[in-house]
Amino acid sequence: MGTSQRLAEHYDLRAEEKQLERYAKTAGPLQSLSERELALDKQPVTTYPQPRRVKAWVRFGPQPARVNALLLRSTDTAVGIEFTIAEKTYRCWVWGNAVELAG
Repeated sequence: MGTSQRLAEHYDLRAEEKQLERYAKTAGPLQSLSERELALDKQPVTTYPQPRRVKAWVRFGPQPARVNALLLRSTDTAVGIEFTIAEKTYRCWVWGNAVELAG
């Protein structure tokens, strides 16, 4: 008897959600790029009226995690994102190459 691929995907997603919740609670604060790294006084910021769905690498303390997020704003080198874990909304800046458009 086979297993349901859809059911397996559901359990995989749920396990990922639980792991993200654990990181958010125990690994340390969400890391964001510093003002010096962003250099907002030297480069323009683009704000998107309709945020796009992306997958992004973030860090809670030293722990890397990949999250589903919304791209809110960007510079030539960095991206401002927003994502939710366990009903809590997080915002941070990450390097542009840490983000890819969600398919």
